[in-house]
Amino acid sequence: MCRLISRGKRFMSQHRSLKGASTIAARRNVLKRFERVELLKKRGQWKEGSKVIGLPKTKPDV
Repeated sequence: MCRLISRGKRFMSQHRSLKGASTIAARRNVLKRFERVELLKKRGQWKEGSKVIGLPKTKPDV
């Protein structure tokens, strides 16, 4: 979709799903592995020397 601006210049409008990443990062349901380990450490559910493969499911703090 093209739009005209004064003096005949055109620009493409941006689809709403492609807007800035700041709106996407506001609330994520899936955590990266290092974030899950940090969360488990904070909750006291992480033991030093544990494997990072097969971590329990965790929900992010609000």
